[in-house]
Amino acid sequence: MRRRLRIPDLGGARAAILHRPHATVTALVRQLQAIGLEVDCHWPDLPVSARGADYLFIDVDTAYDEQFPWPPGEAPLPTIALIGSEAPGRIEWLMTFGADAQILKPVGDGGVYSALLIARATFDARRELSGEIDALRRRLGQRQTVVRAVATLAARGKTEDQAYEQLRAMAMAWRVSFEEAADRIVAASTPPKDEGSTHG
Repeated sequence: MRRRLRIPDLGGARAAILHRPHATVTALVRQLQAIGLEVDCHWPDLPVSARGADYLFIDVDTAYDEQFPWPPGEAPLPTIALIGSEAPGRIEWLMTFGADAQILKPVGDGGVYSALLIARATFDARRELSGEIDALRRRLGQRQTVVRAVATLAARGKTEDQAYEQLRAMAMAWRVSFEEAADRIVAASTPPKDEGSTHG
């Protein structure tokens, strides 16, 4: 099913620009302010406070990892790359950094509004997908724990169905979730790590 794009209200939003003083910055600030954004310009360091901005524009031609208070690919806000050079090394850096939208330099009288919308949509979709992946991993881990717990109970002479029902009864008796009961069974049946070293 296609996701419905939500057009954000940009009035009052805050943009941070990491770019040396340049005509590009002047043109960019003019467009952003016309749209209704507040703008902060920084160079060469990006302060930690920039995390609180709604958008970040970066100069790909001169940017480097140490300027950012987060690891590559983990920007906590929608990021828009300003690209002047298409040198392979710069494009490779950008792909590792993981910007959500881009604008080719020199910046003219248009293109900023659409870049803001694309960056927000891409950033939100990426975070939503990341959350879904984390949830799936947790569910998979819980299912594996339930399987281990059922196998542990079945090893005591029960069928798999009987072990499953016993686990359900334990969860009800302990007033915990099915998965938490499985965690307890598995933890109780797992020997301490140092026991395995005392053989013979």
